[in-house]
Amino acid sequence: MRIARASESPKGPMDPSNFSGGSVERRDYGAIDEPSGTALAVSFAAGARTNWHRHPGGQVLYILEGQARMAARDGTPVSLDPGDLVTALPGEEHWHGAAPNGPMTHLAIQFGVTAWGEAVEQGD
Repeated sequence: MRIARASESPKGPMDPSNFSGGSVERRDYGAIDEPSGTALAVSFAAGARTNWHRHPGGQVLYILEGQARMAARDGTPVSLDPGDLVTALPGEEHWHGAAPNGPMTHLAIQFGVTAWGEAVEQGD
């Protein structure tokens, strides 16, 4: 059994080259499935979002607080509320972030090294 205590987990900013729209911070819970699975609690300022990206083994997002927005490359953005859980399939290009009206925090569990793409256009 492994325990990742919040009090011992590093906290800091996300790489601003992969996020837009405001500050985004993370609490890194570390590896959950050596060597490629990680768990992060990520907090987005209102309107902040990721760039387009994908994970070779997929990603699971669980909305902890606030309202989230997310879209796959070939889909329409959807709104997600606290308690909602969404899965990006392996290799599925997508983005996610906070709705424009307030901050949002989600738990992200991803598998494999994230492949980052370009910024999301305002209309997406």
